[in-house]
Amino acid sequence: MYERVRDIGEKIKSMEIRGAGRIGRATALALKYFSEDFKGSKEEFLKELEEVKNYLLSTRPTAVSLRNAIYYVVNRKQGSTLEELKESIIKNAEDFIKRSEEALQIIGKYGAGRIPDGATILTHCNSSVAIQCIVQAYRDGKKIKVFNTETRPWLQGHITARALAKEGIDVTMIVDSAVRYFMRDIDIVVVGADTIASNGAVINKIGTSQIALAAHEARVPFIVCAETYKFSPETVIGKLVKIEERDPREIANPEDFPGVKFRNPVFDATPPEYIDAIVTELGVISPYLAYEIIKEVMNVGIEGKEDRH
Repeated sequence: MYERVRDIGEKIKSMEIRGAGRIGRATALALKYFSEDFKGSKEEFLKELEEVKNYLLSTRPTAVSLRNAIYYVVNRKQGSTLEELKESIIKNAEDFIKRSEEALQIIGKYGAGRIPDGATILTHCNSSVAIQCIVQAYRDGKKIKVFNTETRPWLQGHITARALAKEGIDVTMIVDSAVRYFMRDIDIVVVGADTIASNGAVINKIGTSQIALAAHEARVPFIVCAETYKFSPETVIGKLVKIEERDPREIANPEDFPGVKFRNPVFDATPPEYIDAIVTELGVISPYLAYEIIKEVMNVGIEGKEDRH
């Protein structure tokens, strides 16, 4: 395996690179590096491209942004010669990264528009796109406060809290289990997404669904911010989104608890009826329009089909 590709793959697998958007961009970059570093024949290039693709898929098998990044870069390749194929992969990778970064800025503007002046916001985990919406609202002059969860077991909420505090935003970090206690103080919930299914359900960091339930009970709007490449085309044909479970040692050392079993799911599913809106780079939509996004933007982007861009 190529050194620069392996380096990115190991960082994704170990969660040094985490967050759906970052994983997608890193995957595209790895494919670009492969094309730049490859030396050999056209036949060898195609064979090794498939090996690199499968290697990257193995790093986080349940990450839809990773899978969609690969489909975007690889399935759109064109050319009859080795150089043309390499240039096509490089161009597709750069295009994916650019579109992803542009989407982040656009969603930030759209999402900020949904945040009222004077609002107290609750966010969960560490979503670059959710943070962008909150920061943009603050930069627009809105007087906001933020509560954020610490997000166990990896404590991604620490990253979020530091990022918001660096912007000068009033931020309070709470333990995950205190969400319902503080919901009475919250005006709007803003979270990101790892995956959005065709029925509008959102797969995101474990704990998101219970936050949505608490918000629904308290009549607090629950907003999801997500780029369109996080929508899962495979759910259109009935495939279920697999919930990843990681090593229980992320929670505690099992050897210290004889006879005790551990479960460590990374994500959960929030049903669409608990979601008020999904903010994408194409605009703000109802979760029940998720299928339309997949159909129109990704052309039901199952592997082997191209989208319409």
